[in-house]
Amino acid sequence: MIGFIVFGLVVGAVARLLVPGRQDLSIAMTLLLGVVGSVIGGVVANAIGTGDIFELNFIGAVVAIGASVVLIVGGVRVGAIRRRFSR
Repeated sequence: MIGFIVFGLVVGAVARLLVPGRQDLSIAMTLLLGVVGSVIGGVVANAIGTGDIFELNFIGAVVAIGASVVLIVGGVRVGAIRRRFSR
């Protein structure tokens, strides 16, 4: 379980590096989005038969990073909308 959390943090950090611009996300939010992306990557890898949900493999890692990028972009946009309407 600790390895899963560490991998989620790495996935979240790599995803943040791939998203251009500044993201106002805390380390906790980066970890959360990375773990969610890791779960999505594991589910996709399991669905195509390359590994288990909690097994580290290349396809699962690539999908996890891609899913985390999408989640970070979505989170940044939601945060921008909230800031615009809270003023």
